[in-house]
Amino acid sequence: MNITRNNVDALNSIVTIELAKEDYQGNVDNVLSNYKKNANVPGFRKGAVPMSLIVKQYGKSVLFEEVNKILQEKLNNYLVEEKLDILGNPLPVMNENFDWDADVLKFDFELGLTPEFTLDLEGKNNITKYNVVADEAMLDEQVEYIQKQYGKLVSKEAVEETSEVVGTFVNEEEGINKDVQIAVADIRTKTNQKKFLGKKVGDQVTVSTKGLFEDDHKLMDVLGIDHDKAHGLEIDVIFTIKEINESEKAELNQELFDKLFGEGVVTSEEQLKEKIKEDAEKQFASQADQKFLNDVYEFLLENTSFDLPAEFLKKWLITAGETVLTEEQAAEEYTKSEKGLRYQLIEGKVMTQYGLQLAFEDIKEYTTKLIKEQLAQFGQTDPEEKTVEDIVARVMTNQEEVRRISEQAMNEKMLALFNEKVKATVKEVSYKDFVKEMYGE
Repeated sequence: MNITRNNVDALNSIVTIELAKEDYQGNVDNVLSNYKKNANVPGFRKGAVPMSLIVKQYGKSVLFEEVNKILQEKLNNYLVEEKLDILGNPLPVMNENFDWDADVLKFDFELGLTPEFTLDLEGKNNITKYNVVADEAMLDEQVEYIQKQYGKLVSKEAVEETSEVVGTFVNEEEGINKDVQIAVADIRTKTNQKKFLGKKVGDQVTVSTKGLFEDDHKLMDVLGIDHDKAHGLEIDVIFTIKEINESEKAELNQELFDKLFGEGVVTSEEQLKEKIKEDAEKQFASQADQKFLNDVYEFLLENTSFDLPAEFLKKWLITAGETVLTEEQAAEEYTKSEKGLRYQLIEGKVMTQYGLQLAFEDIKEYTTKLIKEQLAQFGQTDPEEKTVEDIVARVMTNQEEVRRISEQAMNEKMLALFNEKVKATVKEVSYKDFVKEMYGE
């Protein structure tokens, strides 16, 4: 047997495997011998069928199968030994005039090679790292929200400026049918608010979605639609009133503070705001970290240049899926998936270039941390180690959970690396402004 490689260019190679008869004939003979022992052919006793008949009937198919097994094994071993990093899978080069009776069988395989490139995380960039703060306006809103949430709802006969209405927004053409509760004060423009004032249970109000709320994100929640659809949406919706209530705000006293945070933890409105600020900014930090990760990768995608074996990948895509594609379909699929492939290659390069690895113990340790955080949310701030270990053991038997947790753990390592290496501009913003930055509005 002989294996050689011809590098067509930096991204494409042809691997040639030559098999002499002694490389495969023994395997073929063994399989045919077993066929002979077990063959049931009319006119012959079991095990007494002539070998010539077995060869005639099964010889070619056994030859194909045994040669294919050897090719797969030898090609895979060769890729490992030569440390070849390939994209997709090797593609056999078709030869319509292939001679299976030749003394030496010669097989060619096309390889698409992973491009070589380097990353510079420490270079000049236009990346912004956001420090999201809970400003005074937001804290006042949250305090008011808490007062309403823990206050009393008083039923009203007719809608007033201070009312909250429960009902259903409907637009059949757009498939909108959403039960909601909204405050009249949250509706933008006095003109729209006046449409609700004085209305009673069972009445309907028709309003345009354009400028109905302060921003499109509120419209997303109220109508139950996605961001792209909400952005710039201008249609009429019908609101049917089911309930009319008015909220009597809860008093900011020790009874409310104890109900929210436990006895004596918070004793004043100032401390309440400090607690809200602390909890909110923890959540904001997580969202800002994710945006920072995404922005670094987007920057690397735009500023890291490397070629791909495009023609090879298009050919590979033709038979890579469950259904065979045409050349045109494969080219279209390649266009759609190229950015994702580049992202994967850049992510892999970050891991190899900076030595980011996850051992089993790393995953187990990270899982333990997540379990303890979850238990703490349910008031178990000091759980028994045996309890945590048992939960971790159960989680680690679920491959899908392990994969998800591994991704989270690696993201944390990536974030630490980017915080250390990437010289981003730090900008302090309110959460409202951060949301605008997130959605480009």
